[in-house]
Amino acid sequence: QVHLVYSGGGLVQAGGSLRLSCAASGSTFRLNAMSWYRQAPGKQRELVAVISSSGSTNYVDSVKGRFTISRDNAKNTLYLQMNSLKPEDTAVYYCNAGGWDWGQGTQVTVSS
Repeated sequence: QVHLVYSGGGLVQAGGSLRLSCAASGSTFRLNAMSWYRQAPGKQRELVAVISSSGSTNYVDSVKGRFTISRDNAKNTLYLQMNSLKPEDTAVYYCNAGGWDWGQGTQVTVSS
């Protein structure tokens, strides 16, 4: 079972930036497409960004131009650079390759 360790969340003012990290145990990280998801209070979890094993990326329209997903396969770590944050970005953020335990996620709170 893959274990995910999150860091980088916090409280930031609108317009600010945060960089999230998700470190995964196990040796299969580099073989998997990886995704960031988020879940706001009272809402369903939504897909935010995806990066393939070769580095191709895709984003949900609401974060395009503001968020950047990246990965370091040598460190088994996924990143999400978030710039120009908005209050509507407030959520718990998770990473996954599909089928893994979600872990605790990391809270991002953007104040207006």
